[in-house]
Amino acid sequence: MEDYRKYLDPKTLNRIARLDLQARLIVEGYISGLHKSPYHGFSVEFAEHREYSPGDDIRHVDWKVFGRTDRFYIKQYEEETNLVCHLVLDVSESMDFASGEVSKLRYGQMVAAALAYLVIQQQDAAGLTLFDEEVRASLPAGSHASHMRALFHTLSSVEPRSGTRLGRTLNEVAQSIRKRGLVVLISDLFDDAEQILAGLRHLTHRRHDVIVFHVMDEAEIEFPFERMTRFEGLENLGHLVANPRSLREAYLAEVESFRRRIRRGCTANRIDYVLLNTATPLDVALSSYLARRAGSR
Repeated sequence: MEDYRKYLDPKTLNRIARLDLQARLIVEGYISGLHKSPYHGFSVEFAEHREYSPGDDIRHVDWKVFGRTDRFYIKQYEEETNLVCHLVLDVSESMDFASGEVSKLRYGQMVAAALAYLVIQQQDAAGLTLFDEEVRASLPAGSHASHMRALFHTLSSVEPRSGTRLGRTLNEVAQSIRKRGLVVLISDLFDDAEQILAGLRHLTHRRHDVIVFHVMDEAEIEFPFERMTRFEGLENLGHLVANPRSLREAYLAEVESFRRRIRRGCTANRIDYVLLNTATPLDVALSSYLARRAGSR
């Protein structure tokens, strides 16, 4: 059996132009090896019991009730449907930054492609929204192979060109999704923390399950600069020539403060927050989180 892990390094994946091939390698190389799917059969909510009938799925037997009554009862649900996963990808100018071979945008595209492939392969549905200051493209959720090709084509054709209004975009997404589902945000979160959290709360208020993948370049996380450096402001914020040693401590403190606010806000609203470093191989980036999610369901 071919060892797909050799393809999962971001630099290697970046040399593979086709997102559909990248997605297949990522999923077949690791994610599909999970013993339990972290997504399938998401939207179920308990309503009442009824007596067991021959042919009922024994996975829905309430064993606690059986222990008390010595009779089999089945849990019934208000809604029992396959997952509808809405992928929301930031395509603003700040996402185009790369200190190495892989930009934040390219990394985000690969993450979105892998998750879409995973969801559709398990007969669930995936939709896509691309945004910067406004929504640039939107595909409704679908579960067929033709839909997956359209989704990959849309992901591949994007060109970063503007700033970010993440809070407003999340509100628009919350208003546009009528049926409860899973919303996956993939972004560098280059916006005001409180506006971001307000948009995320809007999604949870509408009873969506929400995951935030915070994509950062390794240089943004580590700030490894030593010599006099010209720093270009992201999204038309000007530039600064400075000795990075004098900035490093304050910069790292500000980044950690921002991440702490986002992380705490997500935790308070039962939103999963995951930091993704573009230098990290994708199997490492996704595996630990998806395994935790599978184990917690």
